[in-house]
Amino acid sequence: MVTEIILGFLAAIAILTGFGGVRIVNQVERGIVFRFGRAQKEIRRPGVAFLIPGVDRLKKVNVQIVTMPVPTQEGITRDNVSVQVDAVAYFRVQDPLRAAVEVQNYLFAVEQVAQTSLRSIIGKSELDDLLSNREELNKGLALMIDSPALGWGIHIDRVEIKDVQLPESMKRSVARQAEAERERRARVITADGEFQAAQKLADASAIMAQTPSALQLRLLQTVVEVAAEKTSTLVMPLPVEVLRFFDRGAQGSPAREESAREESAGPVAAEKSAPPAQLTPPDELTKILGLRETATRPDS
Repeated sequence: MVTEIILGFLAAIAILTGFGGVRIVNQVERGIVFRFGRAQKEIRRPGVAFLIPGVDRLKKVNVQIVTMPVPTQEGITRDNVSVQVDAVAYFRVQDPLRAAVEVQNYLFAVEQVAQTSLRSIIGKSELDDLLSNREELNKGLALMIDSPALGWGIHIDRVEIKDVQLPESMKRSVARQAEAERERRARVITADGEFQAAQKLADASAIMAQTPSALQLRLLQTVVEVAAEKTSTLVMPLPVEVLRFFDRGAQGSPAREESAREESAGPVAAEKSAPPAQLTPPDELTKILGLRETATRPDS
C-alpha cells in the first residue's frame, strides 16, 4: 500500500515536471533555448516547445517590425544654422539568436545609434538639404544605423525625418528668400512676355508695310474696339495717306513762297532786280557833258 502511494506520488511529480517543460511560442516570436547557460543553435518555431525542466531556459524574441520614434535632436548644420530634427525608425529582428546573444538590449541599442546618427546627419547637411532633399538624407541615415545593427541581427527597413524646427529669425529669412524668388520669376515672365509681344509687333509691322491697306483695316479695327467701350469720347486718328499728302505739300511749298514774295513786292522789286544799263560810247558821253557845261555857263 505504501509502495503504491509512493509510486503514485512519483508519477504525479513526473507529470507535473513534464508539463512544466512545455512552452508555447507565439506566431510573432522565435524561441532561443539556453541549456546550462549555452545558447542552442536550433531556434524554436511558433508552436509547442518542449524543454528539459531545470536544464533548459527559453527566451522569446519578437520578430515584428518595430516602430521607434527618435527623440528630437538639436544640432548645427554645415551652414551654421541651429535646428531641431526628429525622426522615426522602422526595423525588425532578422537573426533572433544574434539579437539575444550579441547585444544586451537591442531596442535601447538601436535607439542610441539612431540618435547619434541623426546628430551626425544634421552636422553634415545644409539647411536646404534638410528642407528639400530629405530622401537622400533618409537613405544616408538608414545606412548609418544599419551598419552596426547588422552585427546584432537587426535589419533597418527605413528611417524618415519627420520634422525640422527652425528659429523664428530663420523662418522670416526663409520667407523673405521665397518671396524674392517669386518676385524674380514674375519679373522674368513679364519680360519674356514683352519680348515675345515685341517680336510679334515687329512681324506685324513688316507685313503691314508691304500691304498699305492692312494698316487701314487695323485702324478700323481699333476704332471698333474703342467704340465697344461705350465711352463718351471717341478719338479718331487721321489716316496715314492724309499725313503723307500734307508732307508732300510741305516739301513743294518753298518754290511757291518765293514766287508769292516776288509778286507782292511790285515794280520796286522789279527795278531792283532789273539788270544794269549798258555803258554809252565815248562820243555820246562827251556830247552829254558839253550840253551840261553850256547849261551851266552865264549868258554873255
